[in-house]
Amino acid sequence: MKFDSLIIGGGVAGLSCAIRCAEAGLKTAVIAAGQSALHFSSGSIDVLSRLPNGEPVYQPFAQFDKLKAQSPNHPYSKLGETKVREALAWYQEMIQARGVLLSSQPDDANHLRLTPIGTFRSTWLSQQTVHQFPLTNTAGQLGHIALVTIDGFRDFQPQLAADNLAKLSPFKEVKITTAAVELPDFYTMQRNPCEFRSIDISRVLRDETKLHAFAKSLIQSVGKADLVVLPAVFGNGDGAATIKLLEGLTGFTICELPTMPPSLLGIRLEEAMKSHYKTLGGLILAGDEVQGGDFEDGELKCIYTRNHRDMPLVADHFVIATGSFFSRGLAAHRLNIEEPVFGLDTVAIPDRDHWYQPQFFAQQAHPFLKMGVDCNSHLQASVNNQTVGNLFCAGALLAHYDPVFEGCGSGVAISTGYHIAEQMIANANLTGQTESEPETEQQRRQEQQERTMA
Repeated sequence: MKFDSLIIGGGVAGLSCAIRCAEAGLKTAVIAAGQSALHFSSGSIDVLSRLPNGEPVYQPFAQFDKLKAQSPNHPYSKLGETKVREALAWYQEMIQARGVLLSSQPDDANHLRLTPIGTFRSTWLSQQTVHQFPLTNTAGQLGHIALVTIDGFRDFQPQLAADNLAKLSPFKEVKITTAAVELPDFYTMQRNPCEFRSIDISRVLRDETKLHAFAKSLIQSVGKADLVVLPAVFGNGDGAATIKLLEGLTGFTICELPTMPPSLLGIRLEEAMKSHYKTLGGLILAGDEVQGGDFEDGELKCIYTRNHRDMPLVADHFVIATGSFFSRGLAAHRLNIEEPVFGLDTVAIPDRDHWYQPQFFAQQAHPFLKMGVDCNSHLQASVNNQTVGNLFCAGALLAHYDPVFEGCGSGVAISTGYHIAEQMIANANLTGQTESEPETEQQRRQEQQERTMA
């Protein structure tokens, strides 16, 4: 099978790249081995929360010059502020068209989102159902916050969150209460406490009759509050609409927060991206895994996957966005790390004893998080120090940045995926391939549907 662009990895970076390519009319396919990290994510988009030296960041883009001085090989340093802004603006517009509104503070500053344990994380974009606590005057005009769970739900303990929240100085004068609301049909649906998750609750609350019953119980349990915080248990694609309806039924301002996986806030992003990509005629080869490829004259000619075996997948351009150690995009051995698909050149610390901090919850970052694939300024990968001209890397696979400590994981994923797509689109146009006319687009979709059926 022959494609214009072939993306390995179905997370934020891979899907961002694939969507932009499909928008430009490139024949595009995504190979997704399994569940993406979005199922474990907050559903917010971090851009930059801390500089490599630990300095907190108020306005991310205002700190890009400082970032480049401290980390010249950081992905943001390679792309530059203008390209990162362009990528994030495109992503906001694209995802909003699919019903997920992402917004930031008016002054381009970071804001704080509440976590399930009553602490705060700095981020830049959050979904419309997430309350944005400002970095300064964090409590704002809030006088009463109610933390509410579902009776029997194990993945959110409001008393733990309330105790931690009350310790924070901005909330010393804020009344913080907790409640547990009974879910309609809870006792008939419960199989085992360990199996009862947010996705189970969302199925119940899709029934409007049961949502009305839940709203009545919520009013009785909470009374009055300036902000009602609930775990994210309201659907995936239609979650925001459900919460808006619940706000109308109760009169409360409702905020939701992500819980243990599956995270419905993260799943909303994934489903919106996949839906849009498929609408554009993009192909997803789900449950498949790349096992290697053939290189010739400094380029990757084709790849082989577990499901297609001896049938090579050919493309003009390839992108690898398989993530870091968590998603097996990188493999750690006793004395070294490797990129297991193509054996790409990596950046690693020679002494394993220096890969990590002695304490897991340390003030400093764990050094292994900056290890990854080494790329040039165009994000092209190399093998044995030889650049592979048509193979690009995006997202958490990249070296020279720490997505956790610096708070920039999803921002890097979106901007690197988008930037690579723009380069592939430009290359396609230079070789005489222009964006598809309506008739060509229809033919392309039909062709990809035939491949899917095959």
